[in-house]
Amino acid sequence: MSGRKPVSLRNARQRSIRIAATLFLLPALVFLAFYVVYPIIDSFVTSTMEWSGLGRDRTFTGFSNWLALVKDGYFWRAFVNNLKIMFLSLLFQVPVAIALAAYLDVAGKKGTVFKIVWFIPYLLSSVAIGVLFKYSLDAGNGIFASISKMFGGGGVDLLGNPKAALYTVIGVVCWQYIPFYMVLYLAAFGTIPVELYEAASLDGATQGQYFWSVSLPLLWPTIISGITLSIIGSLKYFDLVYVMTGGGPGVATELMATYMYKMSFIRFNMGYGATVASGMFILITLTALIVVGALNRKAEV
Repeated sequence: MSGRKPVSLRNARQRSIRIAATLFLLPALVFLAFYVVYPIIDSFVTSTMEWSGLGRDRTFTGFSNWLALVKDGYFWRAFVNNLKIMFLSLLFQVPVAIALAAYLDVAGKKGTVFKIVWFIPYLLSSVAIGVLFKYSLDAGNGIFASISKMFGGGGVDLLGNPKAALYTVIGVVCWQYIPFYMVLYLAAFGTIPVELYEAASLDGATQGQYFWSVSLPLLWPTIISGITLSIIGSLKYFDLVYVMTGGGPGVATELMATYMYKMSFIRFNMGYGATVASGMFILITLTALIVVGALNRKAEV
């Protein structure tokens, strides 16, 4: 007799499933390794170099770029600006998006027109929105400036005012991304069983009581997902801000991504630009982990 152990049907099936899963996942894993993992590793390697980004002449400098980053007041000012965008975006995006989604969920087919109109801002590219609002908010011929002149006032320079520029940009960011979170929460509303609403109605619960006591707790996992996406997006904004203000006036709207771009492609200090990018990666990861961890602990209480 042969000394080999008989292979059970269950083990053979599990083996074939593992092989099939590996074959299907392999292209995606290769793609992630080449376009995500490798650039991150290469960014950390480049951060230890002095390199203009032109040619192959690189000089190893150790951790000098990182020491300079720790002392760089412009970078930390940009990080604070990113944090302001993050907190104010969460303050407005999440409640407004939930309110709009709740209205559309109650309205049903009657709210189809609003669903289309409210989603339009998210269909536009960030560059197009940046150009649109850059000229709409122009100090001389913009919307607010024109209205001010109609009533005898002067120009209104929201993007040129260091105290107002960042908050103006945040308003535009919220206008663009609220529709995305609205659709996210609307989909979550659709997963709530109708039987819960019928049971609450039979118990005499009002629409508001049903929302606060039934819908909102069931939406919490989706809300956490939306908050996570908003945090990550807020800490890596670039295109809309760069088109609208270029990080100005001065450094009023400078963000980590715009600062990294200027270091790398305007000042041609690719080594330090890679250090800024790597610092962004670390700060975004830590911030997201801290906030999401706190939200998950709150949900478990």
